[in-house]
Amino acid sequence: MKKILVPTDFSDIANNAFVHALGLAKLVHGELILLHTYELPIVDNQFAPQNYKVLFDSLELSNFEKFKDEVPKLHKLAEENGFEHIKMSHMLMDGDLIYNIKEIIKNDSIDFVVMGTSGATGWKEMFIGTNTGEAIANLSVPVLSVPETAKFTKIETIGFTTRFREKDKEALSNVIKIAKSAGAVVKCLYVQTRETDNTQATYDDWSEYFKHEPVQFFIIPNDEVNQTIEEFIDHQNIDVLAMLTYKRNFFQWLFTTSFTEKMSYHCTIPILALHE
Repeated sequence: MKKILVPTDFSDIANNAFVHALGLAKLVHGELILLHTYELPIVDNQFAPQNYKVLFDSLELSNFEKFKDEVPKLHKLAEENGFEHIKMSHMLMDGDLIYNIKEIIKNDSIDFVVMGTSGATGWKEMFIGTNTGEAIANLSVPVLSVPETAKFTKIETIGFTTRFREKDKEALSNVIKIAKSAGAVVKCLYVQTRETDNTQATYDDWSEYFKHEPVQFFIIPNDEVNQTIEEFIDHQNIDVLAMLTYKRNFFQWLFTTSFTEKMSYHCTIPILALHE
């Protein structure tokens, strides 16, 4: 069974991501691990030591009570969306969110992380300077980022951007597996700029390699990479966009200010960030 980690603060944004995580679990035959974290405050070193335990115990109890109250609501939400059969477990941890996620990934062999993001002010804010952005940049497993306005629906078309590198084939193969479970098609985009070093032989090799799979290739000549991705999402009715991060600074390069402004209305699209 695939293991899907879902950090949650029980907000509407997190609950929306939770439903998407349930949908992913159904596709990959997975189970969910729900994680709620909290950070104990740093107190003045002159604070009476005997009061430390009282303070921290009170805060931990408060978080536990909230956790205990909210978890049944998530089970009800799963039932309302027809996912009551998905196996779920729960974790309550203190400490830094990203650090805790890394530890769980290492200790529990996590396959996916699903996180909600506001994205209300554009894609740049979705990925940079947020917990979701930190997760995409620093985690070793695929991260599904779910904007708050992305309502869960049947996935019919998954987009995939590529540079036609040999190592991209494995990532595309993994996306195709998800697509097959969903009965969806994968539309693979390569933006061919004047600096491209790919040849027709490369394109033919990929077409031959995936000829029996539900994948279509789109090779679009254009030096405006960002604009081309924008139009591709729009014209091809992409439901989820899968992207390889390549490098830590990939999203900083991709989601420039001008692109953010152009793409802000596309923030209803979940992004599956894959790592090399």
